[in-house]
Amino acid sequence: MRTEAMLRHEMLRIGRALYEQSLVVAMDGNLSVRLSETEILCTKSGSHKGFLTDEDLLVVDMAGNLLRGVGRPTSEMEMHLACYKRRPDIQAVVHAHPPISVAFTIAGLSLEPAILPEVVVTLGSIPTLPYCRTGTIELANQVGAAMVSKDAVLLDRHGTVCVGTSLMEAFCRVEVVEQTAKILLHARSLGAIQTLEPSEAVALRALGLKYFGGSPAAVSKIAEPTVDLPSISTDVLP
Repeated sequence: MRTEAMLRHEMLRIGRALYEQSLVVAMDGNLSVRLSETEILCTKSGSHKGFLTDEDLLVVDMAGNLLRGVGRPTSEMEMHLACYKRRPDIQAVVHAHPPISVAFTIAGLSLEPAILPEVVVTLGSIPTLPYCRTGTIELANQVGAAMVSKDAVLLDRHGTVCVGTSLMEAFCRVEVVEQTAKILLHARSLGAIQTLEPSEAVALRALGLKYFGGSPAAVSKIAEPTVDLPSISTDVLP
């Protein structure tokens, strides 16, 4: 079992990695991780993720009330709590502002179609949620509802939210989202985007859920033809 001291150290390390990879700048983004069923470690509002110190980390309860530390929890705390409340298996939440992924949402372009095998295997699809004002309960409810079946989503004009069984897993999913956007950006400059054959996408996602898991809602649909690939219709499958 990981101790609070270990999780604090990891949060500082992940915050620095987000900044060094240009997935956040200035005061962008926020991170949280479960300490127990009732306590969440999170970043403080107004903290620079590339230069986090232990004083920038706070402990709150499941209602967002400050338990330990000095300062205000991230303004997106309700969004983090909505994820934890909807799925007890979630242990960490990372919200970042990866620039190319955000640019895709501004251009009205989606990362959801089944294109890259690695993304289909590990995430299924990456939907973009409609615009909601940052820090609102509406945004929190929207993200919480989406995370019932997803592990990574894009927020229109705002960034990405990724969850995982650890901070590292959630962070890796942020990397995957931005890498997907980079690849599709280059592909669009070379020609038309070609999606995977629907039957192959379904087979890949079923394989991923079997060996790597996913949200309980997605795993429960492993026997269904399109699993959790909403962009693929059962009508086009054999």
